[in-house]
This record gives sequence, structure tokens and C-alpha cells, in this order.
Amino acid sequence: MILVTGAKGQLGNDVSAELTKRNIPHIPTDVDSLDITDKKAVEDFFKSNCISAIIHCAAYTAVDKAESESELCFKINAEGTENLAYECRKADGKMIYVSTDYVFSGEGEEAFQVNDKKNPQNIYGKSKLMGEEAVKRHLSKYFIVRTSWVFGEKNTNFIHTMLRLSETRSEVSVVADQIGSPTYSKDLAKLLCDMIVTEKFGEYHARNDGYCSWNELAEETFRIAGKSVKVNPVTSEEYKTAAKRPKNSRLSMAAVKENGFTPLQHWKDAVKEYLSNIL
Repeated sequence: MILVTGAKGQLGNDVSAELTKRNIPHIPTDVDSLDITDKKAVEDFFKSNCISAIIHCAAYTAVDKAESESELCFKINAEGTENLAYECRKADGKMIYVSTDYVFSGEGEEAFQVNDKKNPQNIYGKSKLMGEEAVKRHLSKYFIVRTSWVFGEKNTNFIHTMLRLSETRSEVSVVADQIGSPTYSKDLAKLLCDMIVTEKFGEYHARNDGYCSWNELAEETFRIAGKSVKVNPVTSEEYKTAAKRPKNSRLSMAAVKENGFTPLQHWKDAVKEYLSNIL
């Protein structure tokens, strides 16, 4: 039986749907049914259910808020992950931990490789790195899958926000010096479900093909949605946020390809598919 955490979120919801589609038995949970920060609750859950694998999508993801809520962020992303990894080891299970490009420095222009030095620049990134370390500490049968710029049909995301702004504005200002890859949660969910039935353990990066800036993503969103909104490019320095954002979120997909997994479609095709499903 596969445990899916964060099943009410963008990615967890799609992972659960994909497992259902493939007739793979699983238990979708969220904070209301399993509080991963409660060590005893996690232990009891494992005692009551025959868990052989975890796809861990639950996370504290409010990047800016994390700067002022660091204790809660670490409790969920680090301690919660450790509780799951600890019980997973006892059950001799395997685990997918969904991590982030934020564990890297965000500097330079080269795509980060899976084994590159970790140097998170904000609380969220630090908490996710601690989660990675907890997984490695307790398990040998693990997949650490770092992704970036996730969007999906559940909850809000950048594309959703742009569409909402287009209802009341004729122009928007969007950061143009942060480069990465949008990642459609449905595409990522398929890859995670492909992985969990294998023994190809290790560290991976997973994102839709191609790179762009947030500015370019906004332009493409408006183009596909048929919205006549002018997108003004601004720098990270001009658009201040509580948490420092990486200018380089490029992630190398080498490990996914080398291990024979199917790479994700181009981000433009993913955005088009996403918009066709929500508009």
C-alpha cells in the first residue's frame, strides 16, 4: 500500500488521481487525516496500515511567510519528513521525497546537477534541505525528486494569479531575471508514479522541458488564454520579496533520462494543456 501525503494539494491530488487511474492501491492523506508533525500519530498510522511506500508531497510552501514562520516551516518540512522516513525504514519501505530547486544557491547560469553543492538562500530552502538529509539518514531506498515552479489545477499558483489579475488590469509587472522551468503537477505526478514501482533509487530533478523567465511565462499564459495584457519586465531588485528568490532555477534532467524514465513535455505544451482544462 502506498501512502500519499499532501493529497489535497496541487501535486498530491494529481498523484492520488494517477495512482487510481493505474489501479495502484494507495491511501491519500492530508493534515486532517494524518498530521506528519505528530510522531505518535505517524507511528500509529503505520501500525494500522500496511504501508510499503510513501510519495511524500505534503509541505509548507509559503516561501515568503516562512521567513517569519520558520518554526512551523521546519516542523513540517524537516521534522514531519523525518517522522515519515523513520517509520518507513521500520516498515522496510521506499519513499519519494519531493524537494525543490531552492536547496541550491540560485546563482550562475548552468543547470544544477543532482550532486551539486547545496546552499539554500531562504528558510523554505533550508527546511527542504533538512528534509532531504532526514530521508538520507534513515533510508537507503529513497528517491529525492527536486522540482521547480509547480502549477496545477488544485489551489492557486502563478498562472492562476496572472489570469486573475488579467480580469482587472491591462498591464502587469513581472520579474524577468529569474530563469527556471514551469512544472505541471499532472506531468510530475506521472513521473513519480513511474518511479515508485521501481528500485531505481537516488536523486533526481524533474521539471517540464525548456527554460523561461517568470515574465515569459506570464506572456505565454496571456497569449494562450487570449488576454490582451501588457507584461512589463522588472528585476528581482525592483520586485522585493520577504524571501530571497533564486535567479537560476535551472535543473538538469540527466538522471531522469539516464534511468530510462520518460521526460516531461515542453513547458509551453504543459501550460496550454493546463489552460484548456481550467478555462
